[in-house]
Formats: sequence, structure tokens, C-alpha cells
Amino acid sequence: QLQLVESGGGLVQPGGSLRLSCAASGFTIRNTVIGWFRQAPGKEREGVSCIRSSDGSPNYAASVEGRFTISRDNAKNTVYLQMSSLKPEDTAVYYCAAGSNTGCLLGSINPSRFGSWGQGTQVTVSS
Repeated sequence: QLQLVESGGGLVQPGGSLRLSCAASGFTIRNTVIGWFRQAPGKEREGVSCIRSSDGSPNYAASVEGRFTISRDNAKNTVYLQMSSLKPEDTAVYYCAAGSNTGCLLGSINPSRFGSWGQGTQVTVSS
């Protein structure tokens, strides 16, 4: 059974850092596009970052470019999202999901192209 489990969320002050983990089971991440998404209260789910299966290249939303870094550890079958210089507007529930390369394009990380969503992990940026 294909499953994704997120962890690593928490409360952090503005300017701080967190690393989220997305542990996969039932499939191999190196053959699958993995995306990170977030949803704040009252807002739609938005794509944050994704890593392509073909060459491991990353894409980022403009709002996190230069602050967030996505990576994967094939041996651990885990994808990470390193978040730095966090802002209050980064506060949201963060989800990872598996998808296709068509959902992970430059300038477009499309939630509708992803499935097998994890349960999410809360990130709160506040002083």
C-alpha cells in the first residue's frame, strides 16, 4: 500500500528554520515525483515545491524560492523540505504527495496532479 507520512513541523520564531520529512512506503521515491504543499486556514492548498523523478531536479513556488530546499534520500526513501528564513505567512499545514512530472513544472506545482496525500504536519511561525 502506497503511503506517505510527514513529520518535523512545529512552532518556530520568524527567521527560524525547520526541516520537514516525508517518509514513503509501498513505492520507490526515485521513480516518483514528490511534492510539498501547504494549506492555511481559509485558503486553498498551494504547491510549495516538488522534485522530479527523471533527474531529481527541483521546482519551487515563487513565495519560497531561495528560502526552501527540497531534497531526497533514496536509501531512506524519504523526501525533505528544509525551510529557512521562515515568515508568519508560511504558517500552514504542510502535506507531501506523490504525482507525475506534468504536475511539477517550472512555475506550476499543481495539486490536482498529485495523490496519496499524507496526513500533514503543522508549521506555525510566530513570535
